[in-house]
Amino acid sequence: VYKRQASMRAWFTVAVSAVTLVTTWPLFAGDPEILDSGLLKVDKLSGFILLPSGVFALLVAVYSLDYMKGRETKVTRLYYSCMLLSLAFACGVLLANDLFVLLICWGLLAVALYLMIGLAGPDASEAARKTFVIVGGSDAILMLGAALLWVHHDSTRMDVGAVGLVSGTDYLAFGCFITAAFAKAGAIPLHTWLPDCGEKADATVTAFLPASLDKLLGIYLLVRVAQDMFEMTPGMNALLMSCGAITIIGAVLMALVQQDLKRLLAYHAVSQVGYMLMGLGTGSVLGLAACLFHMLNHAIYKSCLFLVAGVVQKKVGLVDLDRLGGLATRLPLTFAACLVAALSISGIPPFNGFASKWMVYQAVIEAGHDNGNMLWVVWLTTAMVGSALTLASLVKVLHSVFLCKPSPQVRRATIQRAKWPASVTMASLASV
Repeated sequence: VYKRQASMRAWFTVAVSAVTLVTTWPLFAGDPEILDSGLLKVDKLSGFILLPSGVFALLVAVYSLDYMKGRETKVTRLYYSCMLLSLAFACGVLLANDLFVLLICWGLLAVALYLMIGLAGPDASEAARKTFVIVGGSDAILMLGAALLWVHHDSTRMDVGAVGLVSGTDYLAFGCFITAAFAKAGAIPLHTWLPDCGEKADATVTAFLPASLDKLLGIYLLVRVAQDMFEMTPGMNALLMSCGAITIIGAVLMALVQQDLKRLLAYHAVSQVGYMLMGLGTGSVLGLAACLFHMLNHAIYKSCLFLVAGVVQKKVGLVDLDRLGGLATRLPLTFAACLVAALSISGIPPFNGFASKWMVYQAVIEAGHDNGNMLWVVWLTTAMVGSALTLASLVKVLHSVFLCKPSPQVRRATIQRAKWPASVTMASLASV
């Protein structure tokens, strides 16, 4: 797009995202076998995740109308191009019924993420490289897993049947797939790229990719692996639940000591993955529903929180908790959106985060009683303590950013209320 029509880039992205959202609706609400061409296929799982992918793309594109205004032409060109490419590759992953299609779209999504993180400037280059090493390295491991499945089935189709975990090769292939899913979702120990990305990248990038698309795709692959591609054993389910418990506690403890708002929120994005792993690891229908429900809830409230951080950074010029304060009266809608999202992620009723976490708790209890494994007490305690610590750290955020006495930097700043693109986006996410 020619430089003098720079605003067309933003509006074109909004329009394409809206068309994509409208196109995904029949795939979500219609016949689950509406598309099955061998290479591409839609079932209930992929149709369920396609719709929110389009929703988040549209909302972030609207938010970007104001957020990216005034940036250099080369930055906005690459930003909006990568946003649409990311949406395309995400749709490709969700529609893929062939391992080669999955690998291509999965790998290109990592390239788009790398480019979008680097747009924040020289300070973000190290975070972009780290992200590319971890996520790109896991993509290479995913290729090995795909090759092993190809040898096993003599086919690259993903719907040819589940592989039983019998031999060492089977376990190696399973490990390759969950490694890629863990890296994309940001689960411990493959999480270290996400806090750096959250701190250094633009708020729109973290809200669109790590908080929504990457999280949706990482959990999607994990569910696909556990439900369709491999026959899970009690030991592998216990492994997922143990990783979930470690992820919940380890990440939320790191969040408690952060002073950078965006980095703190990034650690919470890691912590919440633990609940999804725990739900899936129960191996029950209730646990699977809880995993998918919490995945969707997390994408909603975490995107909202990152967009709140973007407004604070744009209006005040900093995100250091020690140098903020007093913004509740100056940015009232932003404060309201942050309050709703913070209560939701902390699992406070009647917000949606409570509903999905409660389902996880129920699934853990039922799985423990059915299997006679007393570790369910440890996993349940870990999940509940994680929610309490999440609430404590978010109370710290609300107080430091909005409710405490304003810092000298805030008092000197000329702060105008968020413009309509940010207000509409945050209000939409908070209202859900």
